[in-house]
Amino acid sequence: MSDKHLSTQFDTELAAISNRVLEMGGLVEMQVGQALHALTNFSADAADEVLRQEERVNQMEVDIDRELSAIIARRQPTARDLRLLIAISKAIANLERVGDEAARIARTVGRLIKAGIPTKLPLADLDFEANLAIAQLRKALDALARLDTARALEVLKQDDLIDQEFDGLLRKLITYMMEDPRTISACIDIVFVAKAIERVGDHAKNLAEATIYVVKGTDVRHASVADVENVVR
Repeated sequence: MSDKHLSTQFDTELAAISNRVLEMGGLVEMQVGQALHALTNFSADAADEVLRQEERVNQMEVDIDRELSAIIARRQPTARDLRLLIAISKAIANLERVGDEAARIARTVGRLIKAGIPTKLPLADLDFEANLAIAQLRKALDALARLDTARALEVLKQDDLIDQEFDGLLRKLITYMMEDPRTISACIDIVFVAKAIERVGDHAKNLAEATIYVVKGTDVRHASVADVENVVR
């Protein structure tokens, strides 16, 4: 069998496993959106659907991991191909954790629906933070699919926005709890939801860093945005 034939087969395998990662990414993105829909609409059905999808996400992680191991054993890739497979392994781990955060939100929604949530709590702020996180996740997945370092850099530059939203929401909730102790339980649950959303943004950032690693061969974890910008350029 010719080297060219082997290379073509390998490219096909890489394309197939990359598509599986994007499929998994689409699923967890939908989970997060549905979890927030459950919260803002007090929908127990939507929350239950998020939890039903959790098993599917977990199984996808296991299946893709198995495919990765088989490709590495069979092809023994080097250089950029190996970096891509390592990045895919990191990507599915981060996506599985995004699914975990969506499930955590859904379970919290279930508690809030049963206990009753004060309507005056700042759920609109929570929705805004969630939209930022989902946009970051979508952008990070797009960057990984296209191996677009400029797009990945955008994700890193905007990461602080979600942190700022979380901090602002936390201050508001503390004010509500101080003014009306009856809201304490619900406010604590909302803090847990807001923290879960912030973690979605963190996982999007990890995906963006993995993309830069594939293309540039440089590990930019823990590097400043300015330093990453120099790497990308």
